[in-house]
Amino acid sequence: MFDRQPAAGELGERFHALHQGPTLLLLPNAWDVLSARVFEEAGFPAVATTSGGIAWSLGYADGETMPRDEALAAIRRIARSVAVPVTADIEGGYAGDPAGVGETVARGIDCGAVGFNIEDSTDHHRVLRTIPEAARRIGAARAAADRAGSRCS
Repeated sequence: MFDRQPAAGELGERFHALHQGPTLLLLPNAWDVLSARVFEEAGFPAVATTSGGIAWSLGYADGETMPRDEALAAIRRIARSVAVPVTADIEGGYAGDPAGVGETVARGIDCGAVGFNIEDSTDHHRVLRTIPEAARRIGAARAAADRAGSRCS
């Protein structure tokens, strides 16, 4: 059941290609290994994680109340349990600054994720980040993926 994941480079290329096709990419949101396996068995070509679902399944409220290490451990368990690409919802990056977002992305890549969703707001959706601030955070995430040699989306 575990360690089913192909090489990271292959998964990254497959995930990138899914964004190019004529078919709309639908990403079911897994919160644990079993839900990820169910989605894979149902024929989804990739799986996303749900930060809220993972948090709730581990006894935390949504909104970065779960420690980053626990979120990354859940992403690792999910990614190694399926043979399809996994994209991870990492809330606001589990960091207050762009460098911290980059670190979270680098660690997420090490966990097997090939794509990331990063919130565009602060205070759990109450205040949108400014465009320059959001761009710096995305830039740090992209730079971390580039340093890792990942084609993360």
